[in-house]
Amino acid sequence: MRRNAVGYLAAFAVIGVTVVPLLFVLLGGFRTTAQINTSPAGLPGPWVWDNYAAVLGSPQFWRLLGNSTLIAVIATVLAVGLGAMAAFALSRYVFKGREAFYTLFTLGLLFPIGVATLPLYLWLRQLGLLENPLGVAIPEAAFSLPVTIVILRPFMRAIPRELEDAALLDGAAKLGFFWRILLPLSRPALITVSVLAFVTSWNFYLLPLLVFNDSAHFTLPLGVAMFQSEHTQDTARVLAFTALSMLPALAFFVLAERRMVGGLTGSVKG
Repeated sequence: MRRNAVGYLAAFAVIGVTVVPLLFVLLGGFRTTAQINTSPAGLPGPWVWDNYAAVLGSPQFWRLLGNSTLIAVIATVLAVGLGAMAAFALSRYVFKGREAFYTLFTLGLLFPIGVATLPLYLWLRQLGLLENPLGVAIPEAAFSLPVTIVILRPFMRAIPRELEDAALLDGAAKLGFFWRILLPLSRPALITVSVLAFVTSWNFYLLPLLVFNDSAHFTLPLGVAMFQSEHTQDTARVLAFTALSMLPALAFFVLAERRMVGGLTGSVKG
């Protein structure tokens, strides 16, 4: 009973820390700034739809949404594609230094992006990738690679060797086994790493700030900061803009939640 009570308390604490601020932002967009100033924790009454309508009717919001979507899709495709190939080699091939390579990738989980800010900026400038979506998407994919490989490798390693031997006997090459058998069987783990890479890219603030100076190239996190500075007196509209900025990534995460659990479970078992 005591363990259950502690578990429930921990669950309520997590809900209080994560869900309550989200509800505050979401519901705050349905109020006026005067209502928020009078009662910050109050509920909408009456409900005001003008804030969300104004944001959805703004070309600026849709441009930011398109920029974020483009960069997140490119970063996800690169991270998952390269991570799947690296995990395949590290899980199904035996070669000297394999575990050292895997350890190197796992150490990447401990590498903070702030340390790489200056050399990354210089590198992107030399490559001419400033003010370019690829200048954000490629580094984001690189920073998502470690967790992608850490999840995919044990999942792929757990797939029985007999399936690979049978595929080779049927005339399939190693790459044929990878494309036709291994990837379909690894779908739960692939969905997991895709969601993680997409949400991570969507929420990145430092990299777009480093690469972009032109507001036409800004992503939604930068757009929220810019919108807030432009509408400092209109708290309700800022909350509406922030809520709409979070919804795509949040919806993507919720829709893929069950498959994410399966992918993480499989990687732990592997």
